[in-house]
Amino acid sequence: MSLRDKIRTVQLSDVGRVREHNEDAIGSNPELGLLVLADGMGGYNAGEVASGIAVRTTLDLVASACLHAERTAPDPHTQLMHQSIILRDAIARANKIIHQTAHSQRRCEGMGTTIVALLFHDNRVSVAHVGDSRIYRMRGGRLEQITLDHSLLQELVDRGYYSPSEAARSTNRNYVTRALGVEATVEVDVREEEVRPGDVYLMCSDGLSDMVDNEDIQLTISTFNANLDVAGQQLIKLSNDHGGKDNVSVILAQVLEAFPARSGLFTRVKGIFR
Repeated sequence: MSLRDKIRTVQLSDVGRVREHNEDAIGSNPELGLLVLADGMGGYNAGEVASGIAVRTTLDLVASACLHAERTAPDPHTQLMHQSIILRDAIARANKIIHQTAHSQRRCEGMGTTIVALLFHDNRVSVAHVGDSRIYRMRGGRLEQITLDHSLLQELVDRGYYSPSEAARSTNRNYVTRALGVEATVEVDVREEEVRPGDVYLMCSDGLSDMVDNEDIQLTISTFNANLDVAGQQLIKLSNDHGGKDNVSVILAQVLEAFPARSGLFTRVKGIFR
């Protein structure tokens, strides 16, 4: 079942006011309900190489796995589990490709990238992330961050050295503790949650979350909820108005109606990337 008419999406990326080029990458497969955003890092232009590999690889491998699954007469009782496996394994493979490229091409040495991804299926969504790019959910007028940053600052919050409000004011936000391409293997955080019509999901690089506080993000989405394009444009503008110190990318996804799965889609895919 195509999700193109079930979920409305907007994707925007901007270089910001300080950087010379954009190292973020974004992409989607509307038929599958797959959305991916990555924020690259590294010398020269290597950051955009890493983020580009991450997005393309995740999109390609998830699409291939879903096509394979559709052809193999799946058991519908295992669909939800396999959805997360598909996403996790695709990102893990992207990590290997980035790591190998960084070690085989001198200009790419030291490159890496964050990644966040959403895969919608059967009135649920699989949420995957590595690094400090974020995913938020707006439900009933309330904005909630549904990923936890893989960053030194978040670890200090978890250990009680900072309160969340103190962390929001900290200038030391950008020390990530986990990223694609840094090591040969990576732990991908994956979770699943129920989706409701009217939910709005926001995926963003830290160019937004470092420049704009959660209250202003919530107010912007609430104000322009009827027009996601304008909401996305306003979020980019807010980031740039606050200094635009980094590239800023946003993906907004609004659930228009329920999308229960047909039997026969995601199954027998475990190990497909091994």
